[in-house]
Amino acid sequence: MNLDQKDLQILKHLQQDSKMTNKEIANKLQLSVTAVFERIKRLEREGVISKYVALVAPQKVAKDFMVFCQIKLIQHSRSYLTKFEAEVTKLTEVLECYHVSGEYDYILKVLVKDMEAYREFMVTKLTNLDHIGSTQSTFVISPVKNTTAINL
Repeated sequence: MNLDQKDLQILKHLQQDSKMTNKEIANKLQLSVTAVFERIKRLEREGVISKYVALVAPQKVAKDFMVFCQIKLIQHSRSYLTKFEAEVTKLTEVLECYHVSGEYDYILKVLVKDMEAYREFMVTKLTNLDHIGSTQSTFVISPVKNTTAINL
């Protein structure tokens, strides 16, 4: 799908505030409301816009202890990878999981209340998954940059 400058501008506005109305976007881009509406619907249909979400402040819901956990599996067979991925996606504490190259096989972004909650997560959930050989945890001291917006 080819995106023109107007499409990119619409995406930039929606990344900053997805509750921005079509009329507000139309006024900023000097387009008709109908044109903005049709462009957004096309972006949604084509999968450029995958969904709209509310970004919750972790500290406001007592979930501001962030950990990046690196996982090394005991073996790299397709069945081990598939089983691990199916199991880890069920863990609600895991916000993101990436299959990566390098010394470790996966990096997890975990969000919990505090160190004790992370210990409980590790002991009762993560280390009970099959095929994990080792883990390494990196605790976030403070976020420096955290964005969901893609530079267009």
